[in-house]
Amino acid sequence: MQRDQHKAGCTFCDLIKGAAEVSICHEDSDAIAFMDIQPVNNGHVLVVPREHYETIFEVPAELGHHLFKVTMSLASAVRKVTGCEDINIVVSSGEAAGQDEPHYHVHIIPRRAGDGFDIPLPFGGSEMPDRTLLDAYAARILSALRDPMKVGHSSDGPASSGVARRDTAARPKADARADTSRLADRSVALPTFDESEMKTDDARHEETRSDAVVYLSQEEGAHGELRYEPQAELRDQA
Repeated sequence: MQRDQHKAGCTFCDLIKGAAEVSICHEDSDAIAFMDIQPVNNGHVLVVPREHYETIFEVPAELGHHLFKVTMSLASAVRKVTGCEDINIVVSSGEAAGQDEPHYHVHIIPRRAGDGFDIPLPFGGSEMPDRTLLDAYAARILSALRDPMKVGHSSDGPASSGVARRDTAARPKADARADTSRLADRSVALPTFDESEMKTDDARHEETRSDAVVYLSQEEGAHGELRYEPQAELRDQA
């Protein structure tokens, strides 16, 4: 099924189709950039894909790279035109992140001292977590990058398991054992975990799920940093 290029009721799709006035400062076959009608400061630009994508997770990687290339080029031009040395590049993806239009877009915001706009980072309401927790998240993110199919929803099992289930009933037992062996050799990334129940010691960090035990083995890097590599050990299955 072919994807609809524009979505009815989307403000940005309507602007791209020419339904209202818009001040364009860049356009090509995949992207368009125009002036924000409620700018933080003069020179505030929005970079938008022509095709309708609601969040960053829907944008194809190649298009995302192109949009960022356009953003970088426009940021330099905005700085030159406005005389602002400081700038914010902002993407808000999803309601909880403050996305105001359901069409993915990038803000280029020239900044001036005392302009009243603020993105408060670091966030004053947060506490500095233990290094163990930071290392655990870093290890899981690394594992997700290496094997993204192990993270999130699986067509054969619940998302909470983190392990893609395989239908071994219709195949010989030897094939099933081979699959289990391959799974045991691969890193398993769990999408979520309860930080308050993490168990740690000096050498290993362990977290248990319904069908796998995930270990984070600790070793020292080339520059003395501690690294945690996730390793998966499947439980015996009846």
